[in-house]
Amino acid sequence: MRIAINGFGRIGRTILRQVLSDPAHADIEVVLLNDIAPLEDCAYLFRYDSVYGPYPGKTTTSDGHLTVDDYEMPFHAAETPADLDLSEVDILLDCTGAADARAAAEAGLASGARNVLISGPCLEAERTLVLGANEDMLGDARIVSNASCTTNALAPLLKALDAAYGVETGHMTTVHCYTGSQPTVDKPRGPFERSRAAAVSMVPTTTSAAKLIDHVLPELAGRVTGAAVRVPSISVSAVDLVVQLTRPHGSDAADAVRALADTSAVIGLTEDPCVSVDLRARPESIVLAPQEAMAVGDRQLRIFGWYDNEWGFSARMLDMARLMHVREHG
Repeated sequence: MRIAINGFGRIGRTILRQVLSDPAHADIEVVLLNDIAPLEDCAYLFRYDSVYGPYPGKTTTSDGHLTVDDYEMPFHAAETPADLDLSEVDILLDCTGAADARAAAEAGLASGARNVLISGPCLEAERTLVLGANEDMLGDARIVSNASCTTNALAPLLKALDAAYGVETGHMTTVHCYTGSQPTVDKPRGPFERSRAAAVSMVPTTTSAAKLIDHVLPELAGRVTGAAVRVPSISVSAVDLVVQLTRPHGSDAADAVRALADTSAVIGLTEDPCVSVDLRARPESIVLAPQEAMAVGDRQLRIFGWYDNEWGFSARMLDMARLMHVREHG
């Protein structure tokens, strides 16, 4: 499978780290990188990462190429995929964060890519898919949104809960690490609370998952609400979900949560008393903590789960790209 990465930011670089470091991705060839930032800057930020540490291989640049160990990739600085030759590309991974309109993705197809996978919400995409929730809806879609990191954590969990017990209503709060959308010092930036310094306060805000869940799991539309609190942590986030069930979950809340982890390959489990840093670079979409489960009666359940919003989401980007490729090539 030949992929191109458009946008070499947090997700683009994390995807490349996974491709180059995991033998399970030996079938993936990265044929092109594109970012408007200078090559030397991008190479430096790949080599040294404040979250995942230095990359263990040798990273060099020369003649418009990024080379990691002996793996050489052409690097471009095009403003848009329309300025690239993507005729050899099976899947264009658009990781710019700017492809929230269909026209941006269609530019990738027009340049020759067989498919475009967007690393964020794009309701104009042909499909919005979440592995473990609705990937069976892929069909013949060539422009696919991989939703958001929080939606990838929440949707498989809700899918499993609804199948096991039925979800009547629910509310999710994501305790989310700060991101590049927040300033490091107070400065005007949209909503007042989002204009405050990210690393010194907890910031109540919204989450795109609240709307995307209705789109990904229409059978639960209008039943689950969501909110977010951005916290002064650089990586790993958490889902705190309370649901009212239509059928009893049994006598032990922790056992009910453990059973959910057996229903999906993207739902993990940790029995240890962890803190967020312990979940860094976990590849699952969500890692449930059964010891945090609580219940009121046998139809209300509180579930807590961790997710590495960069590493886990990047792993799902590669999984979804492979699913799109297998559809065409078997």
